Amino acid sequence: MTAHPIQAVAIGASAGAVQALLRILPALPATYPLALLVLVHVPPDRPNALVPLFQSKCPLPVKEAEDKERIVGGTIYFAPSDYHLLVEADHSIALSWDEPVNHSRPAIDILLDSAADAYGPALVGMVLTGASHDGAAGLGAVARAGGIAIVQDPAEAQVSTMPQAALAACPTATAMTLDDIILYLLKLATI
Repeated sequence: MTAHPIQAVAIGASAGAVQALLRILPALPATYPLALLVLVHVPPDRPNALVPLFQSKCPLPVKEAEDKERIVGGTIYFAPSDYHLLVEADHSIALSWDEPVNHSRPAIDILLDSAADAYGPALVGMVLTGASHDGAAGLGAVARAGGIAIVQDPAEAQVSTMPQAALAACPTATAMTLDDIILYLLKLATI
C-alpha cells in the first residue's frame, strides 16, 4: 500500500476490454470517491458506444472526457475515439489529435504517462487485456512516479499480449485477477 492517498485510477485496455471492464466498473458503488480515467482502443471510424453501455450498467456517473474539463472524483471518464487523452498538471483533461502512438489514437501510453506526471504517487495505473504493447511504457512511468502499477493476470486476460508486455516493461507491477482488482479498488476507497 502507499502512504499517499490515491486520487485517480487510469485504466488502459484493448482486445477483450469490454468484457473485463464490465466486471470491474459496475462493481464500484455510487459512493466510490476516486476518479477513473478509462481508455479503450476504439476504431476511429465507428461511434464510441462505450459510454452509453457503461452508463446503463454502472452506479457511478459515466461520461466521455471533454477537453479542458476538470477531473472530479466519483466519475468514470472514457477517452473519446480518435483523440489522445492526457491529464494536465491541474488535474484537468486535455484531448489531442497528435500522431498515433503504438498505432493507436487514443494511446494508453499517453494517458498513463501524463497521469503519472500529474498525480505522481496518488495514481493507480492499470493495464488490462489487449493485443499490442501499448501501455507498457506508460505503466513504467506510473511506477517511476511513485504510483501503483497493476496488470491484469495474463493467464486470465482474454488477450495476454498487453499484460505480458506491461509486466516485462514494469517488473514492479502487480498482476491481479479481475476479482482481485475489484477488491483492491474497493479497498482503496476506504484508505
